[in-house]
Formats: sequence, C-alpha cells, structure tokens
Amino acid sequence: MKKNGYFQVICGNNETVLKLFFPCNGGKEINVKEVVNYLNRNDITFDVYTLNKGFKEAFASDRDEYQFVLNKETSPEIRESYIFQVSPDKMMAMARFYPPSEKGERLKTQEFVDFLTKKDIKFGVRMAGLENFFLNPIYCTDIVVAKGQQPRHGTDAKIEYYFETDLHAKPTLKEDGSVDFFHLNTLNHCKKGDVLARLFKEDPGEYGINIYNEKIKPRNVKPAVLKYGRNITISPDRQVLTTEVDGHVSLVDGKVFVSNVLEVENVDNSTGNIEYDGNVMVNGNVCTNFSVKARGDIEVRGVVEGAYLEAEGSIIIARGMNGMAKGTLKAGGNVIAKFIENSKVNAEGYVSTESILHSEVTAGMEIVVSGKRGFITGGKVCAANLIQVKTLGSYMGADTFVEVGVDPNIKQRIQELQKAMTENKKEMDAIQPVLKSMAQKMAQGVNLKPEQLRSAQRMMQKDKQMKQKQDEYMDEIESLQKLLAESDSAKVEVSGEVFSGTRISIGDASMVVKNSMSHCKFIKSRGEVEMTVL
Repeated sequence: MKKNGYFQVICGNNETVLKLFFPCNGGKEINVKEVVNYLNRNDITFDVYTLNKGFKEAFASDRDEYQFVLNKETSPEIRESYIFQVSPDKMMAMARFYPPSEKGERLKTQEFVDFLTKKDIKFGVRMAGLENFFLNPIYCTDIVVAKGQQPRHGTDAKIEYYFETDLHAKPTLKEDGSVDFFHLNTLNHCKKGDVLARLFKEDPGEYGINIYNEKIKPRNVKPAVLKYGRNITISPDRQVLTTEVDGHVSLVDGKVFVSNVLEVENVDNSTGNIEYDGNVMVNGNVCTNFSVKARGDIEVRGVVEGAYLEAEGSIIIARGMNGMAKGTLKAGGNVIAKFIENSKVNAEGYVSTESILHSEVTAGMEIVVSGKRGFITGGKVCAANLIQVKTLGSYMGADTFVEVGVDPNIKQRIQELQKAMTENKKEMDAIQPVLKSMAQKMAQGVNLKPEQLRSAQRMMQKDKQMKQKQDEYMDEIESLQKLLAESDSAKVEVSGEVFSGTRISIGDASMVVKNSMSHCKFIKSRGEVEMTVL
C-alpha cells in the first residue's frame, strides 16, 4: 500500500525531538514547509539551521525512521490534529491529519463528525472511511471526508428524419463524362404510411447535491417539436410523423412537407399555364410563352423553350433550355439542366449544367459547368462561393463576365444591425428597474392600482418583444457573417482554358484576363484577384 511520509513530535522533559517516518511504495516525501507550519501552529521553538540539518542527515540515511533534537525545552503534549478545507464548488471536503505527539491524545471519530456538523456539512459524509482512518490512521495525506453528488446533465431533444434532407445532392457523371439527367434521384419519394420523422424528447437530467445539502441544477436542455404541413399525420404522443398520401417529402425551414405530384405530357395549348401546390412532372416539353409555377419541385423530361418556370424547390431539365432571350428559371433550391442558352436563371442553391451560352445565371451557392463541353461563353454568371468550369470565355471575343463572392454592402448591413442591437439593449435596460420594483411590490403583497398593473403588463410585453427582436438581430448578423467568411474563400476554377477578354470579379475586386491561360484558379489575395495554378 502506498503511504506518504509523515512526522511526529516527541515531547521530553528537557528537549523536544522531531521524528521522521519516510514514505513507502511510492508515497510522497515529507514536505519541510508543512513541518514548519505545523511547528509554528503548535508554538514549538526551532531554528531553521537545525531543522534543515536534521532533514539533510535524515535523507542521507538508509533508515525507515529518523529523529533529531529540535530544541532543549520542555514542550506540552500535542493532540492529534488536522487541516480542513472545502473545494470552491462545495462538492468535496478534505482533511489532512497530523499525528499526536508520542504521548499525546488521539481524536475520536464522533468528535470529528461533530465538527463536520458544526460546519453545516450534511450530505455525503464518508463515515466508513472516517471510522477506518481512526482505526488505521494515515497522516500527511489528503483524505476525502465528504463528497457531493454531481448533477446528471440531460440531453437536448433530437429529430431524426427518414428521408434525404441534404439540399446539396448533385447528379452523377456517366463514364463518358456527361451528366445523367434521367436518374437524378434528387426527389424524396414517399408512400402512404411511411414514417417521415421521429422526435426523441429532451432528457432534463437530474439535480445534484453539494456537501451542504444544496441542490445543483443540471444544465438547461433544448426542447423540440415536430413541424409539418398537409398530407401528414402525427402520432398521439406527437413524436412520429407519417405520410397520408403517395408523393414527395421535403424539409423547408425545419418543417416537413408532403406534396402530391402533378404529371403532364407537355406544357402547351392543351394545358395552358400551370400553377400547382406541390411538385410538377412534365414528361415532354415546356413551350414558349407558357409558365409553370410549383410550391415544390419542377422536373422536365424534355426541353424548355422561352418559358417561365418558378419553383420553391428545385428545377430539373433533362434536355436543357433555350430561352430565346426571354426564358426564365427561378428556383428556391437548385437548378439542374443539360444546357442553358439565352436564358435568365436564378437559384438560391447551386446550378449544375454542361454549358452556359449568352445567359444571365445567378446561384446562391455555386455553379458547376461540367461534362464533355463544360463551357461558359457570353453573358454574366454569378455565384456566392464557387464557379467551376472547363472552358471560360471565347476566342471569338464574346463578352463573358463571371463573379463570385457576396455583396460588399453586407458589412454595412452588419453595422446597422449592431447599432440597432445596442439601441434595443439600452431600452431594455431602462425598463428593467421598473419591472423589478413592480415584482418586489407584488411579492411583498402590496396592492397595486389597476393602472399600475396595466402599465406593468405593457412593459412586460414590450420587454418580451424587444428580447425577441434582439434574437432576430443576432440570427441575421450570424447569417451575414457566415456569408462574409465564405466570400473571402470564393474562387473561380477553370480546368481547361480561359480566354483573353474574360472579366472575373471576386467580391469588390476584379480583373480582365489579358492572355489566354489553362488549368488555373482565380482567388482573392491582398485585395486583388490573382491567378494560381489549379
């Protein structure tokens, strides 16, 4: 058993002796400073030279015990003693015991327990350990005499979705390098009775108790609820969502939607314009001057001409779009098309295609132009994070402009929001003393006048609204700061050739390519657009 070294005073008639007991089995050595503090506490005379000399001789000996004279005085016998301390978090009490002098009196177990009672220590007293100590004492060693119970921290609520919620899913490439637009698998099909989501409720945890018998609250946990739209059933315990119909399932802003699919052969004179609260499937083509609007996704198996397509979800065009300078695509999700010509495209997600010709294309995330052709020629193409293309511009000199990065005005908007938060906080701080005073009066049983009560209610409502506004400001700031961070790393990658005359802009910096280059990447560095090797 490991045992620390310790010491004992021997009180004789004409001298006082210090006896040292050395550690065994890896225990700690005797601390000279601890000995000095002990002698001072018990008013035992000594001089530093004698003490240091005795320790030096003791450590040089090979004995298990060693003693030497401290002084030539008669000292009274010393009782067994201890130093007591409580940890800052009030979860543990420690005692370090020191032996009585050779003929001194030992402490009793009950005497020490009474001391703990006087110190208000009521929980976690280790009686078995104390009784064992007083039977078999271990000195100069920290002993836990009382220990609290830590709280058991709970877990936040969690929702598991049993369908693909990743909006970044992209079409796969064929072996020949072309994109397989007929097998995109970007829609989440569901059948009647399918379980869509399950809520695992929060675990609040359990209170802990410190050695003073005070409760310790576990950390706060976040609850959650299942949010859903039509065509969905929720279980009686409100923990399981099930679809009532066959259709497509999607997650929008944390809310589960199931939509039926409207399927038509073509969008032309036989159908007229289409506006549908769900997904739309067009097996053929969308003809010029017609429009398709969907609350879900739009999938076209053929081509789109000079038409208008708008979807809250994604737009998928298997054989591409020739907009004839008037065709428009607008998607709350992604746009995937075989090719894009003479069209205007706006996607909040990404755009994936094999070619872009004389078009205006904007993406909230990235634009990837891949496949056999993989070119951007003419027009203006903008993305927040990345434009990836094989061939950029044209040797014929068609004006081609590509831009990545966010609007520099975002920084100004962040400053405006921070100022608004400061003003809102000042107003909140101004009404807090009034609310606190009202609460104290009510707690003391003071009868408030009806007008005072109405005033207090109005202020409480206003305080609640301002706190909600503060949270909204912070959410917007975090969202904008994320955009700023992404802007710094925005880039244009050209795996083939970029032609001279192409204009490239990253954030608030821009450049015009003077000489054609191959296999390069354009990034923002030190406030300028720079070209590096891909």
